[in-house]
Amino acid sequence: MSRLSGRICAAVCLATGCFAQNHDGGTVRPSLIKMPYVGERNVPELSGGPEYLDQGGLHKLLEDRGCPAKPALTVALTVDEEKAYGSWNRLALANGDLAKLVAAERRSGYFPVGLLANCSSLAGMLAGLQHSGPTAKPLRVGLVFIDAHGDFNTPETTLSGMLGGMPVAIAAGLCLSRMRMKAGLEPALAPGYIVEAGLRDVDPLEQELLDRNGIRQLTVDDIRSRSGNLHREMKRLSEITDVIYIHVDMDVLDPREVPGHPLTVANGPTSVELAAALAEMFRYEKAAAFGVASTPYGDRDRDGVSRQAAYNLILGALKGVQAGGPASR
Repeated sequence: MSRLSGRICAAVCLATGCFAQNHDGGTVRPSLIKMPYVGERNVPELSGGPEYLDQGGLHKLLEDRGCPAKPALTVALTVDEEKAYGSWNRLALANGDLAKLVAAERRSGYFPVGLLANCSSLAGMLAGLQHSGPTAKPLRVGLVFIDAHGDFNTPETTLSGMLGGMPVAIAAGLCLSRMRMKAGLEPALAPGYIVEAGLRDVDPLEQELLDRNGIRQLTVDDIRSRSGNLHREMKRLSEITDVIYIHVDMDVLDPREVPGHPLTVANGPTSVELAAALAEMFRYEKAAAFGVASTPYGDRDRDGVSRQAAYNLILGALKGVQAGGPASR
């Protein structure tokens, strides 16, 4: 472990403490769900990031804090699905499988934690929560999307052509509707159900889309200070939705904690700062699942600092679930 990783680990242990109960006083039962499918062209179809997180000591950390996790579940396409043409198509099928796992785990009383290859898993996490209710009626799902980038491009606005720059726009029903519906996310999220946080690198036409759709935003300072703005948005989402999904792309962090990430942006929060914000956000009862995406692995994280940062975020989220009841602001 590097000195930086060790300092971060020690700091987050002080910040998160031990925890064992959820919002209603029961035991926190995290369910780790690995989603390795990437969906981008000209790269390997499966990411090693989710497995890297699962095998690096996360289960011991959770057990030490009083909420052991059962063996992680893994999204895997069937033989016939693997034969389906097109990486985007197979990603949509994988997101449909992810959604079924998330829905089943939540209905069984678990707290889903997505270990995600990248942000294109967003539709699966959202669809799972949308269909995790007691009846066939879709739940209203709120989204807090924490990323250095807006991921609100469409095929018409994108400068890079990356599918990974479109998942929030897809979830909002602005593009690639067949992909969204194949994942099971129907209806699309209303723009008022979406909050983005930590944005620092947004394309010009993407910003126009964000503005036109009235997407609410929280700044890095809001994260660092756990501001009144953060609490106002969590309260607002709690009033108008049934469940809330909170999603983090690791590129939102201080680049020193994700040096192997290809899309870092300066002036991000540290994992300790973001973990403290997550702890407050997950005190809201409707915060129902957490996902962490695009963790560097292998040669991109030789000293383990990025993996430890991801663990810090997971522990922060679970601390909030245990605490219950939003802090007064």
